[in-house]
Amino acid sequence: MKVNTDLAKERAKCDFNVEELTHYLDEGADQTRRRKEVENRVLSVKGILDEVPEEYLSHKDKYENAIRKAVLLFKVLKDVQNPGQTEMEKVRSSFRHTVQTAVFKDHSPFSLHTAMFIPGIVGQCDDKQREYWLKRAQNMEIIGTYAQTELSHGTFIRGLETTATYDPATEEFVLHSPKISSYKWWPGNLGHTSNYCIVMAQLYSKGKHCGIQPFMVQLRDENTHEPLPGIKLGEIGVKLGYNTVNNGFLGFEQHRIPRDRMLMKNAQVLKDGTFKAFPNNKLTYGTMVFVRVLILNVMANQLAKAVTIAIRYSAVRRQSQLKPDEPEPQILDYVTQQHKLFIALASSHAFGTVARWFWSMFDNVNKELAAGKLDNLAELHALACCLKVISSADGAAMVERCRLACGGHGYMLASNLPQIYGVVTPASTYEGENTVLLLQTARALVKAWNQAAKGGTVAPTMKYLIENKPQKPWRNDIDGIIEGFRNVAARKLATSVASIESYVKAGNSQENAWNKASVQLIAVSEAHGRVIMMSAFKTEMERNTSSLSAPVRRVLAQLVELYILYWALEKLGDLLLYTRINESDVLELQRRYEELLEKLRPNAVGLVDAFDFRDEILNSALGAYDGRVYERLMAEALKSPLNAKPVDDSFHKYLKPFMQGKL
Repeated sequence: MKVNTDLAKERAKCDFNVEELTHYLDEGADQTRRRKEVENRVLSVKGILDEVPEEYLSHKDKYENAIRKAVLLFKVLKDVQNPGQTEMEKVRSSFRHTVQTAVFKDHSPFSLHTAMFIPGIVGQCDDKQREYWLKRAQNMEIIGTYAQTELSHGTFIRGLETTATYDPATEEFVLHSPKISSYKWWPGNLGHTSNYCIVMAQLYSKGKHCGIQPFMVQLRDENTHEPLPGIKLGEIGVKLGYNTVNNGFLGFEQHRIPRDRMLMKNAQVLKDGTFKAFPNNKLTYGTMVFVRVLILNVMANQLAKAVTIAIRYSAVRRQSQLKPDEPEPQILDYVTQQHKLFIALASSHAFGTVARWFWSMFDNVNKELAAGKLDNLAELHALACCLKVISSADGAAMVERCRLACGGHGYMLASNLPQIYGVVTPASTYEGENTVLLLQTARALVKAWNQAAKGGTVAPTMKYLIENKPQKPWRNDIDGIIEGFRNVAARKLATSVASIESYVKAGNSQENAWNKASVQLIAVSEAHGRVIMMSAFKTEMERNTSSLSAPVRRVLAQLVELYILYWALEKLGDLLLYTRINESDVLELQRRYEELLEKLRPNAVGLVDAFDFRDEILNSALGAYDGRVYERLMAEALKSPLNAKPVDDSFHKYLKPFMQGKL
């Protein structure tokens, strides 16, 4: 492979073992080998990669092509999977497996089947149901999705309008969408792919409302794929991204399903209509928490792809002159470019590290729930909400920053940066709109405050908020900065609680007082999320890197420090207001930040090489390993159907008569 000279020189500068860092990211050399084996198997399948870029296909052709590839991909992944793993183990072991993005720029039309339908079966079916449904889903005998969001309600689950009314005479539930706003809207795979669905609906039995419950609903005939009577469904149309996911709508007209189609792990309806609830109905929402945990990892991988493209391009692209009579420098030499990109690099490591930490917590809480212990569920939910917000908002902003850092070429779909942005930006609204999720975390934080005031216990990750320690002098080291962010979160919480109390004393209801203070409350939740992200990133990185070589440990420590310094400088207003930081401290932080950019600069290409993305996975003319940006851009341009012949038919139909005044 002929490699661009500038990129080759960058790799020669790297002073750490790139492969060692790759093994660390994969959690072991064996896992790296395993990942590469899967990639080789998938990418060797004939026809699994597009010969014609999908951007030139019609909407319908894109979907049909995605279905074709999804079938090929499932078959090869089925052959290479470890049959002894549970569904949760399969998910965890695939955190660094990104080969699917080589096959789909815009995601698979089976994505919700694996991400929510199967986890929904695992988490919400009783033993008998799970034995039947899980096998069928794993073998793709049925293809499913998860339908919760409706046209008029999303994050506010209690507002859902779809009803499931139990009829004891026939031992059936009658599913109904009372109006157009009740239609399910957004579920991936729903439009034309899935024939089954887990539906969240308001349960009514014996004239009483029994809350939101999940139901397994057959949507289409298993042989003809025709919608069943009383089922109205289709695709919702073109979007910014996810256009091969086949997001759909779903309505019911008095559609009947058997009693055993209610998923009964957490609640059930007896034959006579008696509703029997189990200890905690919040367990029904476990699938949503599961997906929010995964979003952290998705953001880590997508941001790693974007920053790999942008840093490699920045090493190849030369622009302007720093000094007269000297060659144009690589744009990666500009400190402003480093400022744009190195935080994206550090953030990808932060999201990935915290995702692994949070998965362990999620796994432990799941085991506790199985044993009937619910103590840590609220803390898990609060963390899932704010960490999902931090990762999705920062991830989207930084992918866009990577695109902008590539100038006009980043606007080309051939760069793959617009598509990556289209994949990450909806995460700020799916699985809970970010502002709403911050308010959910805020409720947990205010509750913790009130519990502490009454002498009650507080979740471990919230204890710092109510310790009421005397404010210490500012320390400019990393631990001192994290402590400063703890002070910010704690004092913001105290201020928010005081505001709510003052609004109540002024005659407002508790609900109105909450609404009036809501801008303060979301700021509390964001501050708390940043404390968790910073502290977990630093602690986990230190805990897990002791066996690595000194050069790799050093460069990872630099990324941790850069991440924390960056956010200290970004949040100076909060730190100046709530801590004892002063002007000289700020100037020192700025100097250290600039020094870190300089230290990381020689290793920038090595750091993104360590992500070990194959060219097929990056799918980018700007980010290929060989750095031959201009040759690849021209090759992609020549694939346009408009370049198939020198004169397009529109010339003879429209342009020539127009220019000759004959229209």
